[in-house]
Amino acid sequence: MQPATEMALSSGPLSIGIDIGTSGARAVAMRPDFSIAARSAVPLDRFGQNARDPSVWWSAVGAALTELLEGVDRAAVRSIAVDGTSGTLLPVDGVGRPLAEPLMYNDKVDDDAILAVIAREAPAASAARGATSGLAKALWFQRQPGIAAVLHQADWIAAQFSGRFDTSDENNALKTGYDVEARRWPDWIAATGMRMEFLPRVVKPGDVTGTLTASAADLFGLARDVAVVAGTTDGCASFLATGAAAVGDGVTALGSSLTIKILSDRPISAPQFGIYSHRLGDAYLAGGASNSGGKVLAQHFSLARIIELSAVIDPMTETGLDYYPLPVIGERFPVADPALPPRLTPRPADDADYLKAMFEGIAEIEALGYRRLAELGAPRLTSVRSVGGGAANAAWTAIRQRRLGVDFLPALSDEAAAGTARLALMGAITAGLL
Repeated sequence: MQPATEMALSSGPLSIGIDIGTSGARAVAMRPDFSIAARSAVPLDRFGQNARDPSVWWSAVGAALTELLEGVDRAAVRSIAVDGTSGTLLPVDGVGRPLAEPLMYNDKVDDDAILAVIAREAPAASAARGATSGLAKALWFQRQPGIAAVLHQADWIAAQFSGRFDTSDENNALKTGYDVEARRWPDWIAATGMRMEFLPRVVKPGDVTGTLTASAADLFGLARDVAVVAGTTDGCASFLATGAAAVGDGVTALGSSLTIKILSDRPISAPQFGIYSHRLGDAYLAGGASNSGGKVLAQHFSLARIIELSAVIDPMTETGLDYYPLPVIGERFPVADPALPPRLTPRPADDADYLKAMFEGIAEIEALGYRRLAELGAPRLTSVRSVGGGAANAAWTAIRQRRLGVDFLPALSDEAAAGTARLALMGAITAGLL
């Protein structure tokens, strides 16, 4: 990721969203009408090669925010919120100093006793089950001498602004075992041996948790009364960034894999498909991820060749081929079958027809995914917004539209920081700052 800043001097109040990801930090300044006043991006490797070092995270965040603020009126900033990678945790002492290297979102806890006790105590549908869960990491970290709290990545970054090293949000806390329906830490967590005093208090995404500390205000040239607002995970932020906000709104991410999410009026849980629900206000965000997607396309064609072939595809006709494109054996959603083989034969002689058949196959998986969510209790799909590299392919989009049969709406943004800026904006409005 290359450093980039969009400069646009603006007037009127602003809210700032910050996204700290695996490769860098991004920041967005948003106006009350949800338009973006400025954006910036800074890579983590500008500050060192260890992407697990919290000081590197904070340096990148600070640099991104500083660059962002050079393009706006600092006095106009009313609120700020942070999103981070889901399931990334670190232990801290009483003043918020990290006590050990964080465990990242995809790191596994290699302790059979911890995993066994979670398997015994956690409900079958809990997102806290498994070796990469936040709860497994919290149980591992609570052994650290001098520990005062276990925080999620977004919690720790937000605390650099507010000084509150005791607060998390419902989305980041989900994989640590938080009950989003009851809105509390459930009693069964204590039965795992987790010391509950080390878990942060949990608030709703968009709630105001405090204001800037004197040091943070001085560092960035902002007013002390700028509100710090509870953020979310990177995945939830990316959904919010698109503008999807009504029950039945779906978002499809066409990256190396195929991910679908829908806003539901009820929680959906299906561990066999890797499905659990984040809470967003009074609604829930449910979704699943298929192993199909751009990765299988790249196994057969270069990007340049995909663009060339797509230009001659007629999306209004069918190849009649019934493909299930997978890069390797095994699928997780909408079919839960680790032994499911790829289905990519027979291969037509024309490369354009072959690519078209793969587009059709992935589009059918997408449609089946939304149907599967509906079978599990989610609402009927009413619209789709698309993000990721595949969203720009007109032929594929037309094929998908025919399969899904719903309105395809433009995504307002595909930047997680823009979704977090929306939370910061909502927090400022609720608190009467706008």
